[in-house]
Amino acid sequence: MAPNNVFIIVLLFLCNLAVALTDSTVSCYRIEPGTMAGIVCADVLLTLIIVIVTYRCARVRRQKIDNANKVYMNVRANCKT
Repeated sequence: MAPNNVFIIVLLFLCNLAVALTDSTVSCYRIEPGTMAGIVCADVLLTLIIVIVTYRCARVRRQKIDNANKVYMNVRANCKT
């Protein structure tokens, strides 16, 4: 067998050994579907807020740069005459 296959087999064995040695009476924490839906909706809403705020800030900054370039170009045009 190739060294990669040996590594994968050893890794799988250790994972199975870790699962076998754990206490089987441990219960998992259950999350209700409504709670999960609320978390997903809040995440989507927060992502949209971040995108909108970033877009608005970038747009304002771009407008300031464009306006500054227009003023500069007008000043140059006035100086040439």
